[in-house]
Amino acid sequence: MPETVDVEFVTPRHLAVGGDPAWVTVPLHRACGWSYGHDPLMPRVFLSSPDQKALLRLEPDPDGQWWTLTHAPEPDRPAWYASFGARTPVEIIAAFTDALTDPAADSSNARDPLEPLLRAGWSPAYNHHRFASPDGTVRVDLHETTGTWWVGTILDDTRPPVWQARFGEHTPTRLITAFTSALADTSPLLRQGKALSLPAHDTKLITRTQRELPAAQVAVALEDRVRALAARHTAPPPSAPAPRRPPASPGHTR
Repeated sequence: MPETVDVEFVTPRHLAVGGDPAWVTVPLHRACGWSYGHDPLMPRVFLSSPDQKALLRLEPDPDGQWWTLTHAPEPDRPAWYASFGARTPVEIIAAFTDALTDPAADSSNARDPLEPLLRAGWSPAYNHHRFASPDGTVRVDLHETTGTWWVGTILDDTRPPVWQARFGEHTPTRLITAFTSALADTSPLLRQGKALSLPAHDTKLITRTQRELPAAQVAVALEDRVRALAARHTAPPPSAPAPRRPPASPGHTR
């Protein structure tokens, strides 16, 4: 095994192509207890949550929605879905699934999904429910009539989208906010090997910084992620304060 590997740090992150799907699927299975199934005759992957309410389905359709997550209805929420194109960076998808599986999540404190975009300098486009990235290649739309969200990365109007993400009207707000927060993040994404090719991308829009990293550091990145997510489920609950002793009753002396 070589001591170092060649990697590239790519910005903006929404043009860093998909990356390794294991960044999403392995932690769901090993850290969050999702069970997996597959069809031996078809290149598909299915992951279902421990309560069997959520199903993540992966189908290799480079020009379609490769990732589809559906959630069954609950007493306080109808069924919902989210889907992501094959070239959606896995780190941005992982922000969504990490929020979904967070045992400490509090839906009552959910932020507006547009807030992270505003703070990152995104601009309203056409109306206050559509935002565009500073480089103009990403658009985030909230459809007022249906309550659905559409996110698309488009290089120009003459070519199909690089990738799309879609959220049904009942998708929890905190999950969409986790997605838009990761989307608006300006830090680069690491890519190596075959993931370094950026087909159909205008390289003038992309900054690629080549570096050599210790091979061991790159190899353990996924394991570190699994351990960190598993720790969320094994962390002890906060200790309860010690009971206060009642004050001594006055006047009772021997």
